[in-house]
Formats: sequence, structure tokens, C-alpha cells
Amino acid sequence: MPTSSLDTDEEKTAVQKFFFPDKKDLPDDFEMPIWDHLEELRERVLVAALASATAIGTCFCFSKDLVVFLEAPVANAGVRFLQLSPGEFFFTTLKTAGYAGILLSVPTVLYEIIAYVLPGLTKSERNFLAPIVFGSSILFYAGLLFSYEVLTPAALNFFVEYAEGAVESLWSIDQYFEFVLVLMLSTGLSFQVPVIQIMLGQLGIVSSTQMLSQWRYVIVGATIVAAVLTPSTDPFTQTLLALPLIGLYFGGATVVRLIENAREKALVAN
Repeated sequence: MPTSSLDTDEEKTAVQKFFFPDKKDLPDDFEMPIWDHLEELRERVLVAALASATAIGTCFCFSKDLVVFLEAPVANAGVRFLQLSPGEFFFTTLKTAGYAGILLSVPTVLYEIIAYVLPGLTKSERNFLAPIVFGSSILFYAGLLFSYEVLTPAALNFFVEYAEGAVESLWSIDQYFEFVLVLMLSTGLSFQVPVIQIMLGQLGIVSSTQMLSQWRYVIVGATIVAAVLTPSTDPFTQTLLALPLIGLYFGGATVVRLIENAREKALVAN
């Protein structure tokens, strides 16, 4: 017996619906010639690049203030920073301004990306996009704040106290900023775990029950990820990062469960 189109639509998985949406779900204004797409892409890439360059240039003008700000976690620990080669501090300020400028330009870059892809999204995807982008941004900056206020001072003070009485803490300014910036960015990226979980849950790839049933592997995985992401090798810093990752994972699974319950209630109501 031939299968009706209705049965075929019902048999579609969430992933198939994502890549091959129904015509009724598509917006009325989603069609655009390929050359118009390319022209719009060029303009939006140019705006994003100009915003990033402007932010980086502005941060470079205040690069010394940024250096003092990032030195604050060990300002009272008796650490002295040294320039061990010609131009080391100059290139360190360039690197710091680059990282800070990119972080400042992220909202503009995200806006340009969203504005470009929005016309081609389905109605349900448009409603889903705003919370995801907002939540992802909040979690990323929360990760940066957590790293600056908790993780970085704890790790650096651990090294200072461990060396106390044996060696004097004279640190290379370049290596110090490499450590701090990598730690902060890796922490911000690792805080995206709930966003990935919600996206997988929305696509129907993984359910909240499956997420919660794998808690043993999550603990081991969070420990491994923390060991990879943290530039230091001490277990104290890795534990400080692993614990929030575990908490974020279970928080993300809880949010997925709430979304599933709300979806079930909406289906029953209809």
C-alpha cells in the first residue's frame, strides 16, 4: 500500500525535519537569488571585520590598563613580571588587545551572522534561535567571569604558595598572559555545554533521560576535558573547572527535561 504524504511527514525524524522542513514551516520571504546572497554575505563580513578591527584598535590604546587588570589575580602575591626578550611586552599587549577586541566585537559579529541566516530559517527555528544565542552569550561571559574571579586566582596562588620558601616568583610576562588568556577562553567555551545539550534535545537526538543516565561517564569526561582545557597540570585547577562543568551538564539536562514536559503538555492540549 503506498504511503501517504502525511504518514511520511510523521515518520520524519527531528534531524530530517531540520534539514528538510515542511513548506508550511518556511517563511514567505525566504527566496533570494544566489548573487544577492553573496552580496549580502560580503557586506555582513565587511561590517563584522570592521567592528573587530575597531574594537582591537581601541583595546590597544588601553592595552597597558588591560595588562594591569589581568595582573590583578596575583597583584598581592609578591609576583614580579619580567620582559625576557626585546619586544616581549609589546607583543604581549598586541595579543591582549586582540583577545579583548574580539570579545568586545562578539555581539556585533553574532548580530551579522543571525541577520544573514534568519531569512532562511523556519518559524520554529526563529523562535528557538533567540534563546539559544542569548543563553550562549550569557554562559560564555559567565565563564570568563568565573575564570577571572575564581579559577585563575586559585591556580596562580597555588603555584606561588607551592614555590614559597624555595624560589622567588619571577614570571615571564608573555607566558603569564598566555596562561591567563587560554584559561579564560577555554573556561568560557566549556560553559557552552548546556547550549549544546538543549540543541541536541530540540533536534530529538538525545533525551533528558539519556543524558541523566550517563552521569558516571559525564564525571569522567568532565575531568578529562578540564585536564585538556586548563594550561596548568595541577589537579587543583582541573578540579575547579570540572565541578562547574558537571553542574552545568546536569543543569542543561534539567532544562531539556522541562522543555520535553512543556512539549508533551502542548501536545495533550492540542
